Amino acid sequence: MSAVAILFAGLNERQVPELTSERTMASVPFACRYRLIDFMLSNVVNAGITHVGVLTHYNYQSLMDHLGTGKDWDLARRNGGLHILPPFITAFANFGVSGLSATRLEALCSARSFLSDCTEDTVLISDGDLICNLDLNEFLRAHRETGADITVAVQRREVAGKYEVSVVRSDSNGRFLEATKFNDSAPGEKDVQVQLLAVDRTFLLQQLTECVAHGYESLTQDLLNRCAATAQVRVYRIAESCETVSSLADYYRLSMDMLDPAVRERLFAVKNRPVLTRIWNSVPTVYAGDSLVKNSLVADGCVIEGIVENSILFRGVHVGKNTSVENCILLPDTYVGNNAYLNCVITDKRVTVRDGRVLSGHESRPFFIEKYVAV
Repeated sequence: MSAVAILFAGLNERQVPELTSERTMASVPFACRYRLIDFMLSNVVNAGITHVGVLTHYNYQSLMDHLGTGKDWDLARRNGGLHILPPFITAFANFGVSGLSATRLEALCSARSFLSDCTEDTVLISDGDLICNLDLNEFLRAHRETGADITVAVQRREVAGKYEVSVVRSDSNGRFLEATKFNDSAPGEKDVQVQLLAVDRTFLLQQLTECVAHGYESLTQDLLNRCAATAQVRVYRIAESCETVSSLADYYRLSMDMLDPAVRERLFAVKNRPVLTRIWNSVPTVYAGDSLVKNSLVADGCVIEGIVENSILFRGVHVGKNTSVENCILLPDTYVGNNAYLNCVITDKRVTVRDGRVLSGHESRPFFIEKYVAV
């Protein structure tokens, strides 16, 4: 069974406006040297899928710079390969209206011409910002063996409070019954929908045509729930951890988790399933004689003259003399001067923290400094 993959690069930007004001969600830097899209793109490539369409939304220049031709993922190919699918806006769109798709279903409808030109049997549909290392071959094999029109990925987890997730109900045979928004009055262990689907391509094109004709907007409510009674919609439970960033505090928590060797091994050390990213040719990091680094991830090209503890430093970060950086995430080319103190701080790219500054946040509300800002 052949498959083509569709990855949504955006649509979740409003959840983390601090990091997505100038980039799409899929291109948010993560874990010292990666972007969020690297995880799902690597999962797709590791499953032998070599035809990938990335549906963009807005602010996708940094995403295009990162992906390039797809060479670093072995997707620079004559047949198939990587395709950037920009928003579909006609010349007759209403003036003053963006015309950008607001939902996953609308974005899929805008990619009908791409899907029509494909020859693969199955379409793998996923958000591009899932942090996971999945065996998609098993997922696609289950989709094929059950003869399903649609296979919905779910994860069993404990949910409580103000979770914005869809809870999936299924019968004892694994048939999808319904997906509904989580009601915080009924906490507990639930099957939570992961934004990962396998769909028969011909069936999908038929459904997209019908969705356009009726003005449907929601992938879950207007496609999955509507097809549950008339088509073969199955549920597949994934065992691997699968996370999404839904707030700045989430980004901070998931990033800090990368300091745990067990978490890193589970995500980055899976046999035959490497996490691929764009290759940079950077000089090694320089550690001054009196510098001290504890329990931290430090990328290439940094200069460390002070103390770094429980922190994540991306490429080109400079930490000055007599400066202490604790529990921080410093994105590329951040410059921290001398005699400064940073705790629970997230800096975007090319931030300057001047000498003697004292900045502190909390893990539930980290102190964030925008791109290019000098403090």
